[in-house]
Amino acid sequence: MVAPAPATDGGVARSELRAHEVQRHRQGLWLAVAAYGMWGLFPLYWPLLAPAGAVEILAHRMVWSLAVVLVLLVLRRRWAWVRELLGQPARLVMLVLASVVISVNWGTYIYGVNSGNVVETSLGYFINPLVTIAFAVVLLRERLRPAQWAAVVVGLVAVAVLTGAYGRPPWLALLLAFSFGSYGLLKKKVNLPAVEGLAAETLVQFVPAMAYLLVLQATGIGAFGRDLGQSALFVGAGVVTVFPLLCFGAAAIRLPLSITGLIQYLAPVFQFVIGVAVDHERMSPARWTGFGLVWLALLILVVDAVRRSRSSDSFVR
Repeated sequence: MVAPAPATDGGVARSELRAHEVQRHRQGLWLAVAAYGMWGLFPLYWPLLAPAGAVEILAHRMVWSLAVVLVLLVLRRRWAWVRELLGQPARLVMLVLASVVISVNWGTYIYGVNSGNVVETSLGYFINPLVTIAFAVVLLRERLRPAQWAAVVVGLVAVAVLTGAYGRPPWLALLLAFSFGSYGLLKKKVNLPAVEGLAAETLVQFVPAMAYLLVLQATGIGAFGRDLGQSALFVGAGVVTVFPLLCFGAAAIRLPLSITGLIQYLAPVFQFVIGVAVDHERMSPARWTGFGLVWLALLILVVDAVRRSRSSDSFVR
């Protein structure tokens, strides 16, 4: 008869498991910070590709992103998803729509940054959570908690204040927020892993993007090949698109969604700081008021999310 294991073995095992979980959590935290930090630093990258226009930069981003992703898929030998996807026409249609929507988002962002509207682009990602909540109510018929309703109302007031401050609705911010919110909904329906999803999306984008670049090069208008450094930066557009996505994917499986949701605000904070401190964009008192209201709405959401997370943890324990 085998003697039972000492009671201390269970304690050691639990201690080792806890240490492993803490290590995974720490890794996930740094990976999430890296992902959102890199996204937040994008306003420093796209101006380096001038004098190329936003559409040309966007086309290069699509083409070189596909090249980088294909290399990753070859190295990882992941191709089974292609046959599965081809056998599901409904998912293919949603994938095409997701490609169109993210193309609008990428193009709007590049245009906004290179036209000196970095602060307004940051606003788009600040208000994106509010747009996501609006989609949940209108499209998914979800019921909001009082705190969420309060955040939405404050957000609407903020947009009204910023409309007066800019002398127009903040179209760039709204287009970024609604396109990215729509992209999130479509991605949820398609349900592909990050790398495979980006491969499929950029494959849809590849033909029109490559055709556009070939026309530019044939007519002598294209910027690629004129300068070695700039050409390398065009190729690098694929790397800077894919690498933070890989970091995000690795972080998502190591961190609770509530933590990832809080870290996401790092990107627009970086963008806002770059717009104000580096590009010296003008911030009138009315604009500060509008942004302050947006931040108040986000604070309401964050406090509500943290409170619910703690209550859920207490219930589980």
